[in-house]
Amino acid sequence: MNHRLIGMVFATLATSLLCASTAHTAVDEDDDAPVAQGTPTLNREQRDAVGIVVARAVKAEPAERIAAFGQVLDPTSLITDLGDAESNRAAERAASAEVARLQGLYKAGAGASLKNLQTAQAEQARAAAQARSATSRFDLRWASLAARPSAERQKIIDAVAGGDSILVRVDLPGQYSIGTVPEKALLDVDGIAVAGRVLGVSKLGDAQSASLLVEVEHAPAGLGPGARVPVALDGAKRSGFLVPRGALVYEEGGTYVYHQLDAKAGDENTQYARKKITPLMPSGDGWLVDGLDDDDLIVVHGTGVLWSLEGIGSMPAEDDD
Repeated sequence: MNHRLIGMVFATLATSLLCASTAHTAVDEDDDAPVAQGTPTLNREQRDAVGIVVARAVKAEPAERIAAFGQVLDPTSLITDLGDAESNRAAERAASAEVARLQGLYKAGAGASLKNLQTAQAEQARAAAQARSATSRFDLRWASLAARPSAERQKIIDAVAGGDSILVRVDLPGQYSIGTVPEKALLDVDGIAVAGRVLGVSKLGDAQSASLLVEVEHAPAGLGPGARVPVALDGAKRSGFLVPRGALVYEEGGTYVYHQLDAKAGDENTQYARKKITPLMPSGDGWLVDGLDDDDLIVVHGTGVLWSLEGIGSMPAEDDD
């Protein structure tokens, strides 16, 4: 019974819409911007009945959201690489000091032989090569940390070593280069959004995609090495207009919204027309789109009704079917 009643109400609205649209087209023959026949036209009672709601298009510049995947890194790899670099640098310094000592003794004729000096010099060269190798390995693998001031770098390392922070390698599938490095990352951990700080580009990946190194302070308990989580990165800002998802109509010819046309003072009827837009990206509960103006009144509720009724105004007035 309810479905039959709804059908009767919709049929009545459609008939009223036909009459209102035909009458409006006849009255506005001299309008400077005539509306195409078939544009839905509703009076106040009809608008209230179907719940038509309009709102101004909101101009915004949200950051582009980039979908990625993250893997929590084992902190021992960082500590091991750092330890190798430091120990090899210490060995190089010790070897250099021994060479300097033997050179002084040899020049003074105080018992140091040329053979001992040459052996020490060879050891110094070997230690220097190992130190350069270990430092280069650390700088390449942990470039985001190596590029930071020593005090900040040490603070991050201490936090990771102490378990107060974790490092996450974030891979960008299908992308092999990074233009502007995002500043923020949002990890999805069991449905909970966990904020992270992007330290920079990472060289720890397997070369299948570009990667970033992200620090997460006070991570949720249990989020340990090897864990894989979805990550959203805030990229460059994009300009456009925010509209609710339900305001968009997708068809073969493109994407549209309905907007309310200017009404003259005292008009009971209101007309709605399509406007083609370009979806840029999802943003929150809506979409950022291009192709709107600041003064557009967008239909944010009732779009489906207008889509269903569209075209009635183009029907012949004498057609009773």
